[in-house]
Amino acid sequence: MVHTYQVTGMTCSSCEAKVKSSLLMVENVVKVEVSKDENSATITMDKHITLDKLQMALGGLESKYKISANNHNEIAEQTKSWLEIYKPILLIFFYISFVTLLVQFQNHHFDTMQWMQHFMAGFFLVFSFFKMLNLKGFSESYVMYDVLAKRFPVWAYIYAFVELSLSVAYLINFNPLVTNAITFIVMSVSIIGVLQSVLNKKKIQCACLGAVFNLPMSTVTIIEDALMIVMSGWMILNLL
Repeated sequence: MVHTYQVTGMTCSSCEAKVKSSLLMVENVVKVEVSKDENSATITMDKHITLDKLQMALGGLESKYKISANNHNEIAEQTKSWLEIYKPILLIFFYISFVTLLVQFQNHHFDTMQWMQHFMAGFFLVFSFFKMLNLKGFSESYVMYDVLAKRFPVWAYIYAFVELSLSVAYLINFNPLVTNAITFIVMSVSIIGVLQSVLNKKKIQCACLGAVFNLPMSTVTIIEDALMIVMSGWMILNLL
């Protein structure tokens, strides 16, 4: 994609060169054309880059060079970029939710417990499938942030099979209390590493969909794990 920005503070050819070289250092920037006469910078990028990152590349808020977006809607572009990045996981959640809700039409009333059971079965089945496609690639990504896999790398391999086993357990309704207890414990341990990575702003690939999709670790990953924790916890309370 190509965006043209307004850049103020350039007074000479040296300023042009400095702004250009600084912007070219930003990750995912492919090409930069700068004009001090038009106070503009046309940037070709692999994916949308926020104004904050571009401003930081120019020296931050204290810099004499100020960059702004006058030719496009920055919020719309950020939303579009976010949707493009997380499209795979959003589609997975949509399909699982849609199919499991359809099942409820066979009932005379909406059975929350049954719906959550089916949803979690679908969730673990699909997510374990993507991990199995490249088990080695998944394990290499997982050990970078999971607290248990860091100490015991073999857990990264076992984890994919745990998810598969949980999906089967939910499908056949095997000992719901034990199944949900295991889910609650496993996902609670898993979310610790995710929280640490996101809070420390580490740029790590999320291993939730294995090595098939290059998804960054973010609040989406936290929500994904937290959802499983809340659902399993809710089901445990209702089973006691």
